[in-house]
Parts: sequence; structure tokens; C-alpha cells
Amino acid sequence: MKLKSILGLSIVALFLASCGNEKSNQQTEDLTVKDSVQFNYNVEQFADIKILRYQIPGWEQLTLKEQKLAYYLTQAGLSGRDIIWDQNYRYNLTIRKALESVYTNYQGDKTTADWKAFEVYLKRIWFSNGIHHHYSNYKIKPEFSPDYLKQLLADTNTVLEGDPFDVIFNDVDAKKVDQSKGIDNVALSAVNMYGPNVTNNDVINFYKSKTSPDATKPLSYGLNSQLVKENGVLKERTYKSGGLYGSAIDEIIKWLELAKGVAENEAQANALGLLIDYYKTGDLQTWDDYNVAWTAATQGNIDYINSFIEVYNDPLGYTGSYESVVQINDFDMSKKMKVVSDNAQWFEDNSPLMDAHKKENVVGVTYKVVNVAGEAGDSSPSTPIGVNLPNANWIRAAVGSKSVSLGNIIESYNNSGNTDRLKEFVDDEEELQLEETYGQLADKLHTALHEVIGHASGKLNPGVGETKETLKNYASTLEEGRADLVALYYLYDSKLQELGLVDDWKKGGMAAYDGYIRNGLMTQLIRLNLGDDVEEAHMRNRQWVSAWVFEKGKADNVIEKVTRDGKTYFNINDYAKLHDLFGQLLRETQRIKSEGDFAAVETLVETYGVKVDQVLHAEVLERNKKFTSAPYSGFVNPVLVPETNDKGDIVSIKVTQPETFAGQMLDYSETYHFLPEIN
Repeated sequence: MKLKSILGLSIVALFLASCGNEKSNQQTEDLTVKDSVQFNYNVEQFADIKILRYQIPGWEQLTLKEQKLAYYLTQAGLSGRDIIWDQNYRYNLTIRKALESVYTNYQGDKTTADWKAFEVYLKRIWFSNGIHHHYSNYKIKPEFSPDYLKQLLADTNTVLEGDPFDVIFNDVDAKKVDQSKGIDNVALSAVNMYGPNVTNNDVINFYKSKTSPDATKPLSYGLNSQLVKENGVLKERTYKSGGLYGSAIDEIIKWLELAKGVAENEAQANALGLLIDYYKTGDLQTWDDYNVAWTAATQGNIDYINSFIEVYNDPLGYTGSYESVVQINDFDMSKKMKVVSDNAQWFEDNSPLMDAHKKENVVGVTYKVVNVAGEAGDSSPSTPIGVNLPNANWIRAAVGSKSVSLGNIIESYNNSGNTDRLKEFVDDEEELQLEETYGQLADKLHTALHEVIGHASGKLNPGVGETKETLKNYASTLEEGRADLVALYYLYDSKLQELGLVDDWKKGGMAAYDGYIRNGLMTQLIRLNLGDDVEEAHMRNRQWVSAWVFEKGKADNVIEKVTRDGKTYFNINDYAKLHDLFGQLLRETQRIKSEGDFAAVETLVETYGVKVDQVLHAEVLERNKKFTSAPYSGFVNPVLVPETNDKGDIVSIKVTQPETFAGQMLDYSETYHFLPEIN
């Protein structure tokens, strides 16, 4: 599970702040800039997106062998970049190749509004790894005409015709992932994880027929394959060497084998060996064996995430999106936050869950703050800020999990903006002061509690299937909301002060509650177009959590909706009662998961998490117009540059920074393009 950054409109870690610097028309030839004493976190801004940079603290303290390991792992990750593009939509690679050809070869007038619109469109699809918006899932609309694109193609001798051309402008495949109720989600989602004519019932029945060798250790069927129909018969196309995406996977394997050769210890090498075997065979038992080994390999300075992991992009939650994150341990911060994982059993024992749903023995939860050295696939350019893996419930229960907070990513967010938008939406000066004084620490603790305690807590009832099977298209939002509720419940608890994590648990909890409710009921709406339903799993969970406690607390006026000078605010009147409401909802969400209660999760999400108050939405959008900062942020990656001696041996690896977003995207397409346009 990954925790995406949320829009709480402050300078703190989990919130995307505003940025006044916008760069445009930058030369794409220069891929790096020299380091400066004052690091410039901001690259540029376009449409609804802000591009940032991040540093890699501690790089110089690594040994050459450790630097090689990080370098090989980043190269492995980037080698699979094309995979996420193809997974996201079947024509993405064809469209990208053509538009990049236009961008690099066009010699005409680049001062026109049409050309500027073309540039923005290309940057938007670079950011989203395809033609559908990375967050809303709707197809990105170009602000230039078909005729203009035809002229650009002709002027650059570029070919793009038929469906790949038409789909840029028409209404076909309008949403990458459609989670709407009462439709055939697979058939109506454009994501390329299922073939044409495959339906919800096809997928559900196909995987229902699969039987794991050990029922107590269910395999992740569908995780690494595309389900298609051939002559009316369902068949899996497995992601592996020699299979679907094989040419890119072979490149990944090449770099992973180099990484294994410089592993820091035997446990790390063994895990890498199993990952290589998995890529070679596509065998899901090997995938589980790898996850067990990877979870247990906790020693060393370097760690990584690499493969088909998160299932948010699959409308039914079976197939994993390709992603990679390479991490360097931040020892100082990890030591400070280790206290959370050390007390995991206390949090489980004292949670409001039904006793039957509590784990008797929470095992193997490790929590680290890490610094990212490179990201790829579904983790780039839009990145998580926290990750808890593996996802298999039985591995979490039997072996444990790894939780990380991406420290330098959060640091970049913190240093990239200001608080003007926050001031617009807080109810009063007290709320503003709480956020500015306690918000940043509260958000770090929210990340830790969400990832370490939240995702690791609770257990399924005997005989209940995996959550993706029982809760279907609501599984992801239920799990993210459940983890949020664990964090929210304990953020307003004196135990945090007893453990030395906060100086004032009440004020820290108040700041956390203010920010969550403000965002869940109001400010995250700036990410939606007026009239849209909430679709993305994390946005849904923040809305249904906030809307549920708001409604259930009305009788006691726990959260008050305030209208002042034509503007809406939400003021929490009773934090203790809100804490109790979070506990009640946590108990219910765990019951839903533990029992596999589909009817209950459908009612919960559809009632509170999907529909938007259109009057409030219009107001929020109008109030937000005065701010130029984009609501979404993402990153260019530092460039790791190896230096070799006369024998070709690597003698050092330097870290350089990209000058432009376009420069890095074009470099990636040239260097890491290992798939044909149509797979």
C-alpha cells in the first residue's frame, strides 16, 4: 500500500503547498545543472501540475559499493518505464513516440497559442504516463485542434493516424479507471490490464476458479498478467521474460543481476535472486517467496521496491502496476520514529476493534525514514510519500511488513511553497496557529501511524477471502480509509506524548483533525472539475471518513459548518467526541474487511465518498482562483552519473540535477525505450 500526498494546503509534509515560480520555454538540451548552495526545488509549473526536484542526503557517505547498488537498482527501475505507459492505455506508447517526434523536430513558429497548448499537452501526458489524468482518470483534453496536430505531423514527417490519432480528440476510452456503481467497470475502463470484450464477470469467475496450493497462503492471482479473450476463451498473458513486456523485463533482469553482485548482505542478495527468478518465470509462488525474503531483509543502507505491486489502476484490484523506488536509509530519523513500530502491539491491543478482529501477535513491522535515490513507473513523476509492503494479508500476519516514509520527498514539498491558500480555508486564527505550530509533526506521525500501525492492523475472519475478492472495486478505498482511521484515532491520544513523540498530544491531535476534516470535506475538491464524482481511492476515503463523522456528529454539533461572508468553513467544536467517532468508524471498517461485507462497503462509499456538494464545490473552485499554485506536484529524478577508469570499472558515481522536465522525459524515452508501440 502506498500513501499519496494529500492537499491540506499548508507547508507541511503531507500537503502540497503553493509555488510562485513558473518557468517556461526552457531549452531541453541541457539535462543537468550544477549544484548550488541554495538548492532550487522548483522546476516549472503548467496546467494543474507543479514539477519539483529533490536532493539525496547522505549520498556522499555511502561506500562505492553501496552507490553502485543504488545505481544498478535505479537503472533496473527505469528500464521498465515503458511498461506503465502500456498498462495505462494501449495506444500510449504510439502517441508518445509521435508527439515527442513533433516536439524535437518541429522548426515552425513556437510562439503561437497552438504550439504552447501542444507543449502543455505533451507535458501533461508525460506527467500522467499516458493520455489519462494521473489522478482524475479522465482523458486529458488538448487545447489545439485535430487540424493543427495534422499540420505538425506533416511538418515533422511523423506518422500518427487511425485510432491512436482519433482517440486524442474523441470521446472513446474517456476514463482510464471507471469505478462507478452499477456498470461493467472492466469493460468501461480504458486501462490496458484486460483485453477487448473482457467483462467484470469474466474476471471474477476466472480468478474464482483458481485454487492456491495452500489455502492459508493465497497466491496473488492476476497480479502480473493481462487477461484477454482469444476465440472466446479467457487467457492470461503473463508479464515475464519471454512473455508480455519481455523485452523490457530482460533489461530489468540485467540490472538486477548487477545489483545482486554488489548486495550488502546475503539476505539482500537472496531476495534479489528471487525477484530475478520471478521476472524470468512469472511464477506467483516465487513472488510470495520473494516478498517473504524481502520483508525479512532489514539490514543495510539501501532498499528498493520493484515490480508489479499496487492494484489501484485495476478497476477490480487484481493486476499490479509497474513501479520502482530506490531508497537510502536515513538513520537519524529512522531511529526517532522506530518507537512507533516497537509499540505496534500496544496500538493493536488498545484499538477500538472487536476483539475477534485484533491480531494477537503483531510481527515484523519495521519502519524507516528513507531518502529516495530514484523512482520510475507508477511512482514517477507523481510519487507516494509513504509505502507499506508487502500487500498480501497472510505475509503481513505471518512475517510482517516494511513501512517507509520518503523523507527527502517530504522535505522537497516542505521547501517548495507558502501558506497563502491555507489562510483562505482555515476557520480562524487559532486553527491557523495550530497548523503552523504542530501540523508538520502531526503529519509525519500520521504517515507513520497510517503505514506502520494502520496497514498492519486487524485480521480477516477464518474462511474469508482476500479483500480484493470480497470487496471488489471498493477494496482499495476501504483499506486506505481504514489505515487513515487508525492514524486519526491515535493522533489524539496521550500515548504519543508518553512515548516522547510529541510535546503536547492534544494540540498536535487538534491540528491533525483540523487538517483532515478541512481537506476531506472541502479543499481536496479543487482537484475535481465541477460536476465530477470522486473516483480516486485516496480522495474517496478522505471524503467518506470526513463526511461520515460530520453526519454522525451533527446531533452533538461535533463539527460545525460555518458560513461567513459567503464563504464556508468547518470548525471542530469537540475533538474528544470526534476521536470517539473515528474509533466507531474504524471498528466498522475493520468489521467490513474482516467479514468481507460487500453490501456494507458499497453503502458506506457510495453514500459518503462519491457524490460532491455542487454548491460547495463551485464555491471552493471560485475561492481557489486567486491562487496560481497547481494542486498536483511531482518530481524529476536526480541523475546518477557513473565515472569509469580505463578498464571500464566504475570508480565513482556523481549526482546531478535535471535542468528541465522535458529534458528528462526525452532522455528517458531515448534511453529506456524497450517496448514496441503496440504490445
